[in-house]
Amino acid sequence: MSNESFSMADRVKLSAMMFLQFMLLPVWFVPLGAYLDNLNMNANQMALIMNSMALGCLASPIIGMVADRHFSSEKVLAVLNLLTAILLVVAANVTSPTMVFIILLAVMLCYMPTWGLTSAIAMAHSPSEKFPQIRVFGSIGWVAAGLFSLIASQVWNISIDGTRITLFCGAGTALVAAAAALALPHTPPPAKGQPASIIDALGLRSLVLMKDAQFAIFMVCYFLIMIPFAIYWSFGSVFLKDKGFEFITITMNWGQFAEMFFMVMVPVVLARVGLKWAMTIGLAMLVVRYASFLVGEIYDVQAMYFVAILVHGLIFGFFFVGGQIYVDRKAPKEMKAQAQGFLFLAGFGAGLLVGNYINGLLIGANTTLTEAGEKVYDWQPVWTVTTICSAVLFVLFMLVFHDSPKGESETAEGDESTDTPDPAAEG
Repeated sequence: MSNESFSMADRVKLSAMMFLQFMLLPVWFVPLGAYLDNLNMNANQMALIMNSMALGCLASPIIGMVADRHFSSEKVLAVLNLLTAILLVVAANVTSPTMVFIILLAVMLCYMPTWGLTSAIAMAHSPSEKFPQIRVFGSIGWVAAGLFSLIASQVWNISIDGTRITLFCGAGTALVAAAAALALPHTPPPAKGQPASIIDALGLRSLVLMKDAQFAIFMVCYFLIMIPFAIYWSFGSVFLKDKGFEFITITMNWGQFAEMFFMVMVPVVLARVGLKWAMTIGLAMLVVRYASFLVGEIYDVQAMYFVAILVHGLIFGFFFVGGQIYVDRKAPKEMKAQAQGFLFLAGFGAGLLVGNYINGLLIGANTTLTEAGEKVYDWQPVWTVTTICSAVLFVLFMLVFHDSPKGESETAEGDESTDTPDPAAEG
């Protein structure tokens, strides 16, 4: 779809979409562990339920296929958000570990595909270089989610963290997001009516992009990089709690707060150094994060922990959002939503699952139990291993990944279109 007519009205609608979509998750998922703990679930049950996020990414390519071939993307988004709202209400009314897992898995199968879908919608109506200026409102929404508990405590004098009220807050946000999706710019399925196979039905057509060696290298690197990234994403709160931090959610939200400012720098950096080096800067900051945790642990300097938190915006904005821009450039128009879904499947799906497992083992190997049954963590070897792994992946990515010049994929698409016979000419 042409984005030449990108207007201020479209920018506002797309920005509101990002704000709501990324506020929807943290308002209930960030305090979910405390809620599960209050339901007296054991560690294995909690880990399985928390992994519902990664499992939810399995549906991303399939939902992308639906948006690419069958229904307008904004309508698909509205339906997914409505289902998310309904399922969160159901989740708030069950307490059995099995039922909580099943319902929240259903929630994530509806919600996680919206990350790729919202990216595809935004980039269908705006130049990809402008995407970070729209995506930054997702960071603002993430930070705003932390205000739910603050407002509840200050205005109504109640604490909602660790209660089912957070699930109702998520449901309400999802309902508003569903309504807002219907006001988005019309995004029709670009491949509607084209012949489909079982591969298309499963949303796996985007696998053909792996024939491009550089795209394949990028996807493998993206998967591997998620493994060290996951230890902060999934276990950062465990570390901060062990270090005596009381307001963990607000503390970690400083990373998203900084992200709001770093995100708007992405277009400038892309113009100056190109996509590959912008993503490389993001990976360099990943090394800085874990090196900061390590130095802070060795020398007991708490300020270094804040450095590790604040660089989150550089990591996420430059590497992960840069990766979305790369995929948008490489994917043909008839599979852009599928390709974004495939990216999230590889990263926040498979990569997060493997990362959670490996990092869980790493932390477990450096944890001992006292006679009183309390856990004692030795974080120095954990951050040493994570820093080394991040540094190796940084060097690997810098050496083996080479981004094609901007516009190459678009030119290729244009060349292919000239090979297609013109029905009018034939007539």
